[in-house]
Amino acid sequence: MRYLIQCLILVLTICTGAFAQTPAAAPGAAPKPAEPVLGVGDVVRITVYQNPDLTVDNGRISESGQINFPLIGSVGLGGLTVSAGEQKIAKALRDGGFVLRPQVTIQIGTIRSSVVSVLGMVTKPGRYPIDVVGTKVSEMVAQAGGVVVGGGDIVTLAGTRNGKPIKLDIDLPAILQAGKSDLDLAVENGDILFVDRAPSAYIYGEVQKPGQFRVERGMSLMQALAQAGGLTPRGTERGIKLHRRDANGNVAIIEPRMNEAVQRDDVIYVKESLF
Repeated sequence: MRYLIQCLILVLTICTGAFAQTPAAAPGAAPKPAEPVLGVGDVVRITVYQNPDLTVDNGRISESGQINFPLIGSVGLGGLTVSAGEQKIAKALRDGGFVLRPQVTIQIGTIRSSVVSVLGMVTKPGRYPIDVVGTKVSEMVAQAGGVVVGGGDIVTLAGTRNGKPIKLDIDLPAILQAGKSDLDLAVENGDILFVDRAPSAYIYGEVQKPGQFRVERGMSLMQALAQAGGLTPRGTERGIKLHRRDANGNVAIIEPRMNEAVQRDDVIYVKESLF
């Protein structure tokens, strides 16, 4: 019997230790969103469990960071996280003897204290408030009037997550056309969104329309020639030269095939036929 009891204790100890372990975060996981911080102008809804008389609907945090709450008067919420604000109101209710064990919930309706800067090739660059918690990158670009003609497909997000700076490229076509909504990250206070110019390349020589052209996704050399109106009667596909700059700034000259993918800042030269 003693041996059986010892075995049971050993099994319980192992199981308890296994359940107590915290699972490790998956490698490459997206940054965990920071808890919202309450600020001036934010509109909140505050409820206390089983105390409907203490509900505050559409409460606006004043310029001094205060909000009026039943029974306890002005409460300073500006600069606090949501959970810290809930704890502060609960403590005031408990210390005042109004509610024995208050369970306070704060829901943010409109955020006016958090802003995102949208810059670059958008219709109306500027600073925009995050009106709703969880607003996505694509929605902020839409608030700025969308991407203008000549703008690129990639939105660069620069900000801070979990106290560490981040820089991510958000692929708008993948989100809007391919339906990959998981790539559309939620913005946070202080984020900067930048839409660069669309990638372009250059073509000259014996083509109908030499000059700069937009590099579309997956564009081949043949498609670039078509974009330039095709060859002139004196042009030839043989001996086309492509000048491409590498990461170190060195220019390499290659003789591409017709299915060669054109890259940003490529320079294509079409020779004149000798015959």
